[in-house]
Amino acid sequence: MGLTRQYLRYAPAALFGLVGSARGNAAFVALRGERGRCVAVPACEHVFVWDTRKGEKILILKGHKQEVSCLCPSPDGLHLAVGYEDGSIRVFSLLSGEANITFNGHKAAVTALQYDHLGGRLVSGSKDTDVIMWDVINESGLYRLRGHKDAVTQVLFLKEKNLLVTSGKDMLVKWWDLDTQHCFKTLVGHRTEVWGMALISEEKRLITGSGDSELRVWDITYIQEVKDPDEPESKKSKGSSCGTEENTEEDETLELDEQPEERLVKCSKVGSIMREGRDRIVTLATDRTGKILACHGTDAVLEVFSVLSEEEVQKKLEKKAKKAKKKAKQSSEEEPESVELSLQEEIQRLTNIRASSKIKSFDLILSPKGELKIVLLLQNNIIESYNLNLSAQVPQAVRTSKITIGGHRSDVRTLAFSSDNIAILSAAAESVKIWNRSTLQCIRTMDCEYALCSLFVPGDRQVIVGTKTGKLQLYDLASGSLMEALNAHDGAVWSIALSPDQRGFVTGGADKCVKFWEFELVKDESSVQKRLSMKHVRVLQLDEDVLCVRYSPNQKLLAVSLLDCTVKIFYIDTLKFFLSLYGHKLPVLCMDISYDGTLIATGSADRNVKIWGLDFGDCHRSLFAHDDSVMYLQFVAKSHLFFTAGKDSKIKQWDADKFEHIQTLEGHHQEVWCLALSANGDYVVSASHDKSLRLWERTREPLVLEEEREMQREAEYEESVAKEEQPVVAGETQGETGLAGKKTIETIKAAERIMEAIELYREEMAKLTEHKAICKAAGKEVPFPVNPILRAYGNITPSAYVLEVFKKVKSSELEESLLVLPFSYVPDLLRLFNEYIHLGLEVELLCRALLFLLKIHFGQITSNHMLVTVIESLKKTTISRVSEARDVLGFNMAGLQYLKREIEAKDEVTFFADATDRFEEKKRKRKKKEKMVLAVL
Repeated sequence: MGLTRQYLRYAPAALFGLVGSARGNAAFVALRGERGRCVAVPACEHVFVWDTRKGEKILILKGHKQEVSCLCPSPDGLHLAVGYEDGSIRVFSLLSGEANITFNGHKAAVTALQYDHLGGRLVSGSKDTDVIMWDVINESGLYRLRGHKDAVTQVLFLKEKNLLVTSGKDMLVKWWDLDTQHCFKTLVGHRTEVWGMALISEEKRLITGSGDSELRVWDITYIQEVKDPDEPESKKSKGSSCGTEENTEEDETLELDEQPEERLVKCSKVGSIMREGRDRIVTLATDRTGKILACHGTDAVLEVFSVLSEEEVQKKLEKKAKKAKKKAKQSSEEEPESVELSLQEEIQRLTNIRASSKIKSFDLILSPKGELKIVLLLQNNIIESYNLNLSAQVPQAVRTSKITIGGHRSDVRTLAFSSDNIAILSAAAESVKIWNRSTLQCIRTMDCEYALCSLFVPGDRQVIVGTKTGKLQLYDLASGSLMEALNAHDGAVWSIALSPDQRGFVTGGADKCVKFWEFELVKDESSVQKRLSMKHVRVLQLDEDVLCVRYSPNQKLLAVSLLDCTVKIFYIDTLKFFLSLYGHKLPVLCMDISYDGTLIATGSADRNVKIWGLDFGDCHRSLFAHDDSVMYLQFVAKSHLFFTAGKDSKIKQWDADKFEHIQTLEGHHQEVWCLALSANGDYVVSASHDKSLRLWERTREPLVLEEEREMQREAEYEESVAKEEQPVVAGETQGETGLAGKKTIETIKAAERIMEAIELYREEMAKLTEHKAICKAAGKEVPFPVNPILRAYGNITPSAYVLEVFKKVKSSELEESLLVLPFSYVPDLLRLFNEYIHLGLEVELLCRALLFLLKIHFGQITSNHMLVTVIESLKKTTISRVSEARDVLGFNMAGLQYLKREIEAKDEVTFFADATDRFEEKKRKRKKKEKMVLAVL
């Protein structure tokens, strides 16, 4: 076998230039015990935690490949649940930054997450229309709730009752009884998608936001409360005269819906609050206390409302009654009219906060001092924080911080590396930024027009940017100022290339011209020193718009790509035509010439890359490179390897000699606009529509193409496994509820490990029987050969090995692993379970697995006569062992409660003793002072 060419792998080194992604939601998190200071925001596949006061990134919660779609902090502030685009959920510890728990259940992006008030359960809603309940403590799925016909938009727990409310894009709000896992009520009073919900007034009111400017308010009445004659009547009638017309058709539908199922909750519409925005609700939320309600649409305005508490409502009613009495006396009426508060009086508009750009999400927290802190995640890569003083007569929002330095406001359209590989230039529609490659800190920000192309001037002290308006802007990096701006083209400057002799550069524009420029030193009238300037020397007029220009390394040829899908090659000295490269079906957007001037590679909007010889203009090979337009192409220095970037969010490396695809750099989640390679080829930097800049580093790890293809096939297989039909439980219909988990490659691997362990157990048992027979025949003890796997585990028994393997299955994957386990292994498992439980080993885990196996294989187990004795034995052992475990837990709970009471009593005594000591100290000081005053007198 001949030697294969060795390539080196490029690996992701860093993600920068991103403050927060607009896909997910922002959430306040408690770090170091302080609330309202740190905010967690999605950042592509990671989660960044920013300190809003300092404007610093203090924690990165690292994800895998999928983009973050949803965040939810736990009530204790120690954990953060993160939902991803592929439907997985990971629970991170905010103390260590590690992901402790992973849940796999959804088939599409997670759209809603909510903890219950104790933080023990987590509910998730998804684009796959399912709602799943997860047990955070046991790290497992509880059940799946089916009922929505479109993506779930919001999920809410009711603290007092074991109920769940969910809303979806199917225009429905569903009420679920979690004790019976059943949808007992559906609200159908919406004409468009329900985008958000919030509970206010101690969970006695529900507010829903949909595709119009109306916030619908619903009264929640628990049926038990109404039935109790001692309870006062609910405030159902309170908001009836709210001054808003209600659709009679809606009322009829609601009545029809409510008639048969007045079971746990009665929900009736009491009116509407009108928003100022005319578009759909994007986010609707309250603070933890439920006193403040806020919402925003697709614009830049956040509307903040105050919700009156029961006491405040009562006070207002009394005040209103007094006024009514006074008015009745003046007008000499016998009885004043009955007094009621309108909905607008109960839910009052506080203020509107106008952000600097469109709001994508927000979070709010009410401090004990009565100050409202609001954080906004904006569409243009900014986080803004506001404070609102609620005690003021007219509350005004004050912006306290704005995190912007970490990135551009719009998509980066051009990148460049300095000649020493230390600095990176990125330019967008509003600014040019210079980044330090090693620290990834932004060291310069300069305002510019819409940038399309750029380069570092030789010496790396100045940069040139070509803009959409046709200007060339020259910036000085030391001062960060614009030195010169020239009107270079009548249209956009699409491309710029530095000449190999580094004395000038060439530009191509939408005005069908290629212009040649030289650097020169000019003297300003104001200053003594000379400064760098640009001088226009020649122009090449063409018939079509110029999209890209490149010099050959020997500076003899110039390649120009035109809008007519061709690439024309000219001699630089005479500007005479040399070659025309035609074959692309759509315009060539990017190209590059190899270091030795023998090859030119062109990338087009037709998704192909063509490799041509520069001597005769013959096409060596056409490669189908990307699933969308090829946006950028560049050769690696001193080689025939090149990188391409496409609108399919991928970056690929190719070999132009062997015409082979080497590797794909996956990381970006949206279109990749541009990339840049360092002069030595060690680094690649790329920019995407997801607002992120990514740095890739060449490692010393060799890359073997056969292994790479094998890994790709494995990844494709794993993806296909996840898309397969889920295994069906015998006797279960596709009803409202189902199993929480889903089949993944991890669950299959776990099932395979259990199967291998049982097979090893069977083999060892057979060997042991055989060995006993040999010993009996020989009449003496013969040494028994120990299995190397069992020796590795410390010479444990085969049954103990099966238990070890079983314990290593993740709690969240246990049910799905047992579901794909063939029945032939179940009898052995049941016998082993009987043995383990009898010895009191892992009772809780084994009971959970046992009950699940009995549920899914009930028919086969009960019809198997061989298993009757095993099941009888299991019945006795499980009952006795579970009773023991319950007794131990009860004893421990009683002991802990006793200790708690002791500590509380001790603290009270200490508190009173301290108070007495302080009182005595004050008394002594007062007497001493009095004595001193008397002595002076």
